[in-house]
Amino acid sequence: MNESRTVRVTGKGMIRLKPDTVELTATLEDMEPGYAETLARSAGDTDRMRDAIESAGFLREDLKTRNFSVQTEYEGYQEDGAYRQRMVGYRYRHELIITFPRDNERLGAILSAIANAALAPELHIAYTVKDREAAKNALIGLAVEDAKTKAEALAKASGVRLGCIRHIGYAIGENAFAVRPVMYGGLSRKAAMDCAAPEIVPEEITAEDAVTVVWEIE
Repeated sequence: MNESRTVRVTGKGMIRLKPDTVELTATLEDMEPGYAETLARSAGDTDRMRDAIESAGFLREDLKTRNFSVQTEYEGYQEDGAYRQRMVGYRYRHELIITFPRDNERLGAILSAIANAALAPELHIAYTVKDREAAKNALIGLAVEDAKTKAEALAKASGVRLGCIRHIGYAIGENAFAVRPVMYGGLSRKAAMDCAAPEIVPEEITAEDAVTVVWEIE
């Protein structure tokens, strides 16, 4: 391909989407002296979380594990003028997620149920769209259309015509389609109970992406 007879244009697309789905993430975390005790604590806390979401009208299996880890916990101490460390136990961290259609009443019910379960998980409430693939494809289409419009304008201004497309470049990346959530980190039990029926109206999700298209020019 003769680079001197081509035009390269980057097109950009942007869409605004109304959130239709809630993603509630609850992170349980605690520590016990022994490994087996830590696993037992994790299992018990997780079981109480499933009881809570079931009491709010969901299925136990609706609560999914996103991440789980058990790590050794140490503490520092002074001995003979020297700083030392000793193991004090094992800490588990269990990140769970439940997804459901946007509904403030159901959200309030699940927050209240979690608060009443005598657990204090870190809670994050995010709003997204159910059909992300359709949104991605729409965004790519808009970016290509933008590139074509720009290329046609350049060709007209330069007194040439667009020929065949020689190359389309697209860098796939989830960040380009990241939702813009409404989040509440580290809700205490009291805070969760206080917002048992939240009137949350999330902002629209703004997503942007770009493609680069190379045309021959005649």
